[in-house]
Amino acid sequence: MTRRRFVTLDVFTEEPYAGNPLAVVLDAEGLDGPAMQRIAREFNLSETVFVLPPAEPRHRASLRIFTPARELPFAGHPTVGTAVLLALEDGRPAAARADAVAFGLEEGIGTVPCLVEAGEGRGRARFKVPNLPAFLGEGPEPDRLAAALGLAPGDIGFAAHLPSRHDAGVPFTFVPVASRERLDAARVDMGALAALGETNPLYLYTPDPEGLGPRFQARMFAPHLGVPEDPATGSAAAAFAGVLMQFEPLGAGEHDVVIRQGVAMGRPSEIALQLVVEAGALRSAEIGGAAVLLSEGALLA
Repeated sequence: MTRRRFVTLDVFTEEPYAGNPLAVVLDAEGLDGPAMQRIAREFNLSETVFVLPPAEPRHRASLRIFTPARELPFAGHPTVGTAVLLALEDGRPAAARADAVAFGLEEGIGTVPCLVEAGEGRGRARFKVPNLPAFLGEGPEPDRLAAALGLAPGDIGFAAHLPSRHDAGVPFTFVPVASRERLDAARVDMGALAALGETNPLYLYTPDPEGLGPRFQARMFAPHLGVPEDPATGSAAAAFAGVLMQFEPLGAGEHDVVIRQGVAMGRPSEIALQLVVEAGALRSAEIGGAAVLLSEGALLA
């Protein structure tokens, strides 16, 4: 047995015991995929990251990301949390400084460029989405989605928004919900979900009236990934850029969107999404957020 250091962080929050918990195994060399999957099941968080040496020396690290049920090629809160942790591990920027450091993290989707400001056990990171969202088609019929979520058919949709499927590394089925009250009321009915035949994670969203600028509140259910509900989902926020391009009248320029998630779980999270639109097309998207260290230890594996 080998002692392997791990650290846990809360991500997409500036406060401990909020946001989305993340476990990062720093000494992952020598572990194969099945061993990593067993460790991820043991942590039983929405994702666990294993840090390995990069294939390209100019990059900071190679990451493998696991839910309790399977490996993912890309995920947002593991990217943000691991980027903050590695910047702190490197000792740069120094604890008393706020300078930013840039590096690449190799993930299954490709190299993810990150920019990090970190010090004294916390920090903020943002990354450029490596694959712009792809439209995968319309979502299921609203009445069938409503049955799977314990809602009424009239609860599905608002303004021009309809159910849709988009993929920026991980495919999601996006479900617009008419109000925050109905969003909070949603509950997955596993029998109705099985009858629906939907294996994509379900990302529910509604306009958030609190604060200035474009804001949404969201919930994400992924029982097929071993995640009953996720407090913050960066990969879904990346794909949500495609939803906004499809249903919102976005003009040329930069658009900053705030997504709050995890509120109904008592784990409030905040994700920053920036879109750059040129000539009616999405040219780039970035995801950003805060992370704070929570614990560290060693596991035997």
